[in-house]
Amino acid sequence: MIPVIGLAIGIVAGIVLQPTVPAPLQPYVPIAIIAALDAVVGAARAIGEKRFDDRVFVVSFVSNVLIAAAMVFLGDQLGVGSQLSTGVIVVLGIRIFANAAAIRRQIFHA
Repeated sequence: MIPVIGLAIGIVAGIVLQPTVPAPLQPYVPIAIIAALDAVVGAARAIGEKRFDDRVFVVSFVSNVLIAAAMVFLGDQLGVGSQLSTGVIVVLGIRIFANAAAIRRQIFHA
């Protein structure tokens, strides 16, 4: 129940405060969102399999975001930022869809 309350508070705060992202950080936002979504969908799968661990979730969430941001930063420094960003999105997207498929199979037994 606490995560749901936290999510609701975060959504309301985002709508009310309407934060802006500084221009130099804007390339990292989509990557951070995809990396965080990967951790959340993985956590949903772990909950369904009754093996969820909050510490693993927090470490996965933070490390996914930091590693993805570091890869995009490195790509920007090397001059291949968009290609590396695309690679990160593809890899994390595959993981998200694989976890979603596992959740679907578990729910519908198919």
